[in-house]
Amino acid sequence: MKKKLSQLSEVDLREVWEHEGRDFTTWLSQQENLDLLGKEIGVDIKLVQTEASVGRFTVDILAQEESSGRKVIIENQLEDTNHDHLGKIITYASGYDAEIIIWIVKNVREEHQKALDWLNEHTDEKINFFLIKIELWRIEGSDPAPKFEIIVSPNEWAKAIKESPASGELTETNVKYLEFWTQFRNYVRQKDNKIRLQTPRAQHYYDVSIGSSDAHMDLTLNSRENLVRCGIYIPNNKDLFKFLQSHQSDIEKEINGKLDWVDAQVASRILLKKEVGDVFDPNQADQNYAWLYEKMLLFQKVFGEYLREFKK
Repeated sequence: MKKKLSQLSEVDLREVWEHEGRDFTTWLSQQENLDLLGKEIGVDIKLVQTEASVGRFTVDILAQEESSGRKVIIENQLEDTNHDHLGKIITYASGYDAEIIIWIVKNVREEHQKALDWLNEHTDEKINFFLIKIELWRIEGSDPAPKFEIIVSPNEWAKAIKESPASGELTETNVKYLEFWTQFRNYVRQKDNKIRLQTPRAQHYYDVSIGSSDAHMDLTLNSRENLVRCGIYIPNNKDLFKFLQSHQSDIEKEINGKLDWVDAQVASRILLKKEVGDVFDPNQADQNYAWLYEKMLLFQKVFGEYLREFKK
């Protein structure tokens, strides 16, 4: 029996968002819609402020990456890209020392696409430019649904090569790190595609959000000692570390393991480690991915509750 299929039809953006700032920015700044955008580009975006001042200008949305605290700026343009807005996103990025710059538009002109590609190629790995086309679609008489289409995004591989040693090439270990975290993200997505994970990089650690700007989860590989670790990284909050340490016995009971509590001069870490034969052994890869995934969920649950208690 043949099933009847409906047809998609595109909806004019101004039909839903008549005013760029008052309507679209207000809609996008709601956390559920930032989550939609974040899922598309692999960044966990948390709102800081709308219409944030930069001199005599204002950026539409100032946000941060929840797992790392990196500044995010979002500039909205429900029209074709133009030189004015290209200049603005660079001004806003410098004004807030932003590392993730997102330009959302109706249509993309070729010269502006090339400009952002050039910026991604000629800046270091910390700076990331995204050019995103926004569309609205409906099925017959349904409510319109937003669709984000990534036109320009950072070339992580190229940036990793640029930041590698003077030879200009990735070391063998860097390549293995990049491959490990890429496959780990694919493994997690097969288990749960709702979890937002950042773009993998050629480095020994991988940051994951824990729902707080005071701390994030830190998954690490130690190739010298062959350790796989899941931990909590607290950049600069000694009160939080002391609070968690005061609940050490309860936390370790819930985690079901002995944790390393490391309090350095500035940052602090709480680590659970697993010894393996070889962190890069392909025969052990699925076991390592499974362990990291299991502990990642456990840490989010256990430490998430204590972080919420600390905030009260």
